[in-house]
Amino acid sequence: MKRFFLTFAVCNLIWIVAPSARPQAPAANPAPSSSIASIKITGSNKFPADQVAAASGLKAGDIVTSAQIQEATNRLSALGIFSAVKFRYTTKGNAINLEFQVEEAPSYPILFDNFPWFTNSEIGDAIRSQVGLFTGEAPDGGILIDEIAAVLENMLAAKQIKGTVEHQLMTTASGDGMQMQFHLDGVPLRIQSLQFSDAVAANSDRLKDRIPDLKGQPYSLFAIEVFGNEHVRPLYASKGFLRAKIGPPVAHLIPDANDPKQTAVDLSIPIDPGPVYSWKGVSWQGNVAVQSPGLLGAADLKPGDPADGMKIEILWQKVETEYRQLGYLDMKLTAEPQFDDAAHQISYQVSISEGPQYRMGQMVITGLSVDAEKRLRQAWQIAPGQIFDDGYYETHVRMLSKPSRDIFGDLPVHYNEFGHLLRPDTSHHTVDVLLDFK
Repeated sequence: MKRFFLTFAVCNLIWIVAPSARPQAPAANPAPSSSIASIKITGSNKFPADQVAAASGLKAGDIVTSAQIQEATNRLSALGIFSAVKFRYTTKGNAINLEFQVEEAPSYPILFDNFPWFTNSEIGDAIRSQVGLFTGEAPDGGILIDEIAAVLENMLAAKQIKGTVEHQLMTTASGDGMQMQFHLDGVPLRIQSLQFSDAVAANSDRLKDRIPDLKGQPYSLFAIEVFGNEHVRPLYASKGFLRAKIGPPVAHLIPDANDPKQTAVDLSIPIDPGPVYSWKGVSWQGNVAVQSPGLLGAADLKPGDPADGMKIEILWQKVETEYRQLGYLDMKLTAEPQFDDAAHQISYQVSISEGPQYRMGQMVITGLSVDAEKRLRQAWQIAPGQIFDDGYYETHVRMLSKPSRDIFGDLPVHYNEFGHLLRPDTSHHTVDVLLDFK
């Protein structure tokens, strides 16, 4: 039995023949063909093997040539869900056992941004029924993502809605990760009214001042999520509603008050506030440079106070700032909440990885005159070898965003752009300050 290996990567086709095979001159006859005895898929975790095999266009019993196997490889690669596709086969007589080896490409959650005529479940069911290998996520390009867009276009056409379905990879509304957003262009659809289901939000003067951020604006789930993260969630967190559940929003189509021939959206945001939690405290681990009493002194919370989520976030920021002022630029803080649902209390277990303490290295200045550079160096108070204070650095960066009399005095200094960068040396635990003026 001879073994043949064929590798497909991007557009290159490579034959690797076992050493026992002798080189032969190209045959003048048509390419030989073989019957597929079996198809095996390896490397696929998200997608069922039988569906991947079906997507290749081949099946057991087909008579194929090597060119047809390459075409099947191309089809799998073009889907966009695999970053690499290889195949190999073993032969016995005129039959082959074919194996596709795949590497899965990154895929991303999907946001159907402005399709209020359908629920997410309706869209998902339609895509699953028409698009093979759909898992609820999308790759960044390829045939599969175009097929998803085609399903949306058909759903819109069935309702006689004209527009263009676009898609792009972008950050989530929370800024945590990426998502593939499908958006309908060419259909004016604005938010005409906005209600909150819970009294805390409905009666908040702070939220009432922010409602114009949405009301009267184009309907967009992404914009609504941004609004929730920036305004609604902080409102509840500041009052101790640390497990408030916000959304998803409910959209009702209504006639546009400005033009009854057009459609507008009546938007309702459901909110389940949950219980108010009180503050119980923090336990610290891994902190050596700063002792626990000093860390607790940064907390603007006392046991029994409502657990203000915004103050809790500020506490972590204060601790990180204190460490960076002591030269611990690589410090990492991990805060794990411990909810006591019976007593409605919350405490935190905080683990600190301090990392090395950095000292001042060199200051590299470009773009200033000799006199201006001299003034800046005289104003800088961290000498080489001293512990690096990141807070001091940040203060000077703000001062240098434009020519500062506190630094340059009456010396005529002009620049339009200012760049700054820290260059740590992890081997010697020093950090250089790079300042560029243009």
